[in-house]
Amino acid sequence: MVLAGCVNPNGTPNNTGTGALVGAGSGAFLGAVAAGPRNAGVGALIGAGAGLLAGSLIGHSMDEAQDAQLRAEAPQTYVRVQQNQPLTVADVQALAKAGVSDDAIISQIVASHTVYHLTSSDIIALHSSGVSDKVVNYMMNTPNTATPAPADTMTVVNQPPPAPADVTVVAPGPGYVWIGGEWSWNGVSWVWVGGHWAYPPYPRAVWVGGYWWRDYRGWHHAPGYWR
Repeated sequence: MVLAGCVNPNGTPNNTGTGALVGAGSGAFLGAVAAGPRNAGVGALIGAGAGLLAGSLIGHSMDEAQDAQLRAEAPQTYVRVQQNQPLTVADVQALAKAGVSDDAIISQIVASHTVYHLTSSDIIALHSSGVSDKVVNYMMNTPNTATPAPADTMTVVNQPPPAPADVTVVAPGPGYVWIGGEWSWNGVSWVWVGGHWAYPPYPRAVWVGGYWWRDYRGWHHAPGYWR
């Protein structure tokens, strides 16, 4: 597992995970040796914990170095990728410029359920910015191949949600929209899901917040969406 390393959901190397594995493994070995035969088990656990923390910190700094170019050159794209929002044509251009692989770009398009209706000028711009034929062709086919975002399963709750408990934090930059928090039913009790800032997936997009509504069967949830 350590030799194979860890990967992120988009296919890029996850050096945080790999670093944690390597650190934990080496820490456990050194801890067991230092503790001696009688306390080898305890020493291994202590060493693994320390190694896990150190390995994670080292791996995290490597992940940040890999993402630095995309964050610096296209911060809005970076946020959309992190939040799995639909990608614009400009986002795909930024990903290609940052050296993201074709398969990783396509995986992100699939995961975010993005559908493109490319014009001739869009296709020319994509090719001019270094986006491969493989990615452009996939984007052109998304109206026929893209799967819709999964709809919320119908949940009926007999008790009303509590009053909102949202706390707004400072926006990370201009142009961001606050996505308000809301109560979620986990099958047993209400759980508050805090709000967050998000960048609109396309120009002039407006966020329509989700809400709970009631009928004769109980309380139902209508999820939020970009309009």
